[in-house]
Amino acid sequence: MLVVDDFEAMRQFICLTLRKNPSLQVVGEACDGLEAVQKTEELQPDLIVLDLGLPKMNGIEVARQIRKLALESKILFFSQESDADVVQEALSTGALGYVLKARAETDLLAAVAAVLENKQFVSSGLHAGRG
Repeated sequence: MLVVDDFEAMRQFICLTLRKNPSLQVVGEACDGLEAVQKTEELQPDLIVLDLGLPKMNGIEVARQIRKLALESKILFFSQESDADVVQEALSTGALGYVLKARAETDLLAAVAAVLENKQFVSSGLHAGRG
């Protein structure tokens, strides 16, 4: 897995959370959008945990680039943004999951497991799209 967030403390938290499952391995970290795209191309990770609000290139643009470079890589957005339109736009990139940072304790590992099985996971309380 590749962990992408511009805050080092958040990347460390994600990595520590993921290590609770011994079958998950973090192969790299990135702190901005350009680095995320470069590391995805280089490492071809199974899963990218991707923040939306990144410097140099936002998470949605990163996801679009990744779709072209690493067809097998799955994308799980991890953000504090809960606006339905933003969630919908993020998922429209081909990402399978969207976890709110506020729900990381309960949702992150479940979301990773679901996405790795090609199942969609969206934090409860979020709505992908209107209605």
